[in-house]
Amino acid sequence: MIKLEKVEKYFGDHKVLKDIDLVVKKGEFVSIMGSSGSGKSTLLNLIGGMDRPDKGTIIVDGETVSSFTDERLTLYRRRKIGFIFQFFNLLPNITVFENISMPLLLAGTSNYDKVMSYIKRTGLSGKDRHFPHQMSGGEQQRVAIARALIHDPDIILADEPTGSLDSETGGLIMDLIRDLAEETRKTVILVTHEAYISEYSERIVRIKDGTLSV
Repeated sequence: MIKLEKVEKYFGDHKVLKDIDLVVKKGEFVSIMGSSGSGKSTLLNLIGGMDRPDKGTIIVDGETVSSFTDERLTLYRRRKIGFIFQFFNLLPNITVFENISMPLLLAGTSNYDKVMSYIKRTGLSGKDRHFPHQMSGGEQQRVAIARALIHDPDIILADEPTGSLDSETGGLIMDLIRDLAEETRKTVILVTHEAYISEYSERIVRIKDGTLSV
């Protein structure tokens, strides 16, 4: 489903990613594990179409994403990718229901029943009218997970999704991500620096100084 061939990325003169080859199968849950500054978030951003490689090719479902126009990249992100971030990235002045609805609205649609279903599935029943500041970190991340899944993307990209949570809450969030991914048959790529988080995945790929090792 996802194939990276000889991918490189520079920031100025610094080569952040070096000759990256990676294949992720449809429905697979892969963790990319590495320390801060190793290039793991940059790699995730390239797969998600948030950035472009300086060299190499990224292919998703047979399409060369790395050669997409900006307009096609925007559509690719909206339709195929669900993002989960470390710091939740919720809009502070709208409710839980409205935050989860955002990907649907961007696609020009809405579905009350579907949003309420995801609120229930993520353990947020009764909180649909709450605002982010009224919720704990773990609850906010549950909102972010529902938002990432609501438009039925094929791929979930999670960037340190437990990084701002305590270990107990982080474990609960990882249980939720794993269970929902299995239930909805999503492909998941998660980046983390914590070994216990990477163990939730089917396969661990390590990155160090911009180079992958299986």
